[in-house]
Amino acid sequence: MALTCRLVLLLGAATLPLLLCLTAEAREVGVNYGRVANDLPDPAAVVQLLRENGITMVRIYDTNDAVLRSFANTGIKLMVMLPNENLADAARSPSYAADWARRSVAAYLPATRIHAVSVGNEVFDSRPDLTPLLVPAMTNVQAALAQLGLADAIKVSTPLSFAAVTDSFPPSRGRFRDDIAQPVMRPMLEFLKRTGSYLTINLYPYFAYAAQPDKISRDYFLGNPNPGVLDQDTGLMYYSLLDAQRDATFAAMDKLGFTSLQAFQGETGSASAGRPKPGSPHKPHAPWELAVGDGDGVDPPAASKANAQAYNNNVINRVLSGRTGTPLRPDADMDVYIFALFNENGKGSGPDDIEANFGLFYPNMQKVYEFDFSGGGSPPPAPAAESWCVANASVGDSWLQAALEYACGHGADCGAIQPGAVCFEPDTRLAHASYAFNSYYQRNGRANGTCDFNGAAYIVYQEPAGTCDPNASWCVANAAVGDKRLLDGLSYACANGADCSAIQPGAPCFEPNTMVAHASYAFNSYYQRNHRASGTCDFAGAASVVYQAPSEFTLSSTETACSHQRLRLKKR
Repeated sequence: MALTCRLVLLLGAATLPLLLCLTAEAREVGVNYGRVANDLPDPAAVVQLLRENGITMVRIYDTNDAVLRSFANTGIKLMVMLPNENLADAARSPSYAADWARRSVAAYLPATRIHAVSVGNEVFDSRPDLTPLLVPAMTNVQAALAQLGLADAIKVSTPLSFAAVTDSFPPSRGRFRDDIAQPVMRPMLEFLKRTGSYLTINLYPYFAYAAQPDKISRDYFLGNPNPGVLDQDTGLMYYSLLDAQRDATFAAMDKLGFTSLQAFQGETGSASAGRPKPGSPHKPHAPWELAVGDGDGVDPPAASKANAQAYNNNVINRVLSGRTGTPLRPDADMDVYIFALFNENGKGSGPDDIEANFGLFYPNMQKVYEFDFSGGGSPPPAPAAESWCVANASVGDSWLQAALEYACGHGADCGAIQPGAVCFEPDTRLAHASYAFNSYYQRNGRANGTCDFNGAAYIVYQEPAGTCDPNASWCVANAAVGDKRLLDGLSYACANGADCSAIQPGAPCFEPNTMVAHASYAFNSYYQRNHRASGTCDFAGAASVVYQAPSEFTLSSTETACSHQRLRLKKR
């Protein structure tokens, strides 16, 4: 059983690296336990909450005595932090670092299972004045742990924000910023390699999507099925923004010659409510035009329970499944801390600030949305109401074609839109794409995220006119029964739910002005509106079901329109 040392990223607004040396098959998901609030439960209650929800790893942002003692003898792994305000002292004084390691780490072992130390948190962004002192502080803290015989069990790293990486798309062009690449990142990577540690970087696809929802697909952000985004420099296809960010980090490390170090995402998450404030420190620092966005007004806002539930459950399920490789590094491992355990009312500028709404739990310990740290969690259920997936014409034919091919290649039944098949007409890319997208959506149980295709499709809640059903049937009038019986049936249909407005004088389907044409229109409207139920196409023998569209009708599974509408559809 091989032993690997992995870089752990924390999911949270504050970032701390987690140093883990674990067996190769061990993969875990933890949480960030922040306490910037005045209404949180006491640490003992928090520990019980963690155990009830199967959460086995936690990261805290200090070495608070009450918290550390509450975790004693629980088996929960803990990552602690040397705060930014203590970093300068640790860098300048090995004796300070040694004293801190004794008091804040060794004193709680082995009862409290501390397995990682984060030296500072996003120093380049939150305390740029400390940047030159970061690696010296890490070196002194690690040396102090080594003197205590703890260097193998407890690894040292520092969480970076993704702002440390520039030119992040395509991912293969990723590199560290010029101001830190040689003076800071090179010696840091050398330190991590020498000590068997890992690079910790905080990745937040949420902030990129929130900043540019018109450019970034919601499914690409969430990690739901999507057509993918191509890195044209390498030919690698990306199906999640998280992987694109991870590979941009790997590429940046490669450019400094550190191709064997593993970077593990330590911190990530998605807000369930709130609005970003101007000047938010989490605004993206690099171009994020990774995918064509939605732009249809149907998706929920970026900060929503639906998005947070989908994103975090997708991350948890993926890590626990072991499918953690990236296109650039197929064998890459990943441990994750979800930010955050609670909604913290001391964060941001008020309760409507997104910074206060990243929690899995409310302060009363009730879940904000459903999740499962055993890997059984799932995105929100499909809409209860009947819904359809239709193509978005504004993205253009080339994007529709790529998305159509993806749908047909991943489970959609596209036989009916082949030349000569029942749904080939109207022969337009928009009509064919809508058919394929809707087939994919319906076959996936209308699951959340299965109608997006990188912005090429969106959900509607009324069946679109012109939708083709390959198993469709129509109700037509039987001319042999005579006009009186046809009129009786027509009157019944119009009075009991059929929409007969289109066959009134002057209306689009008044012509041809014959009893059989008007009766057929009314009978079919009644039949389709009753979902083609048995017995709804009879009218005392005045009607019958047919399975090929009559020449005067267009293909519509809600209620067929007249020939005028068919001609208009063909011209679109």
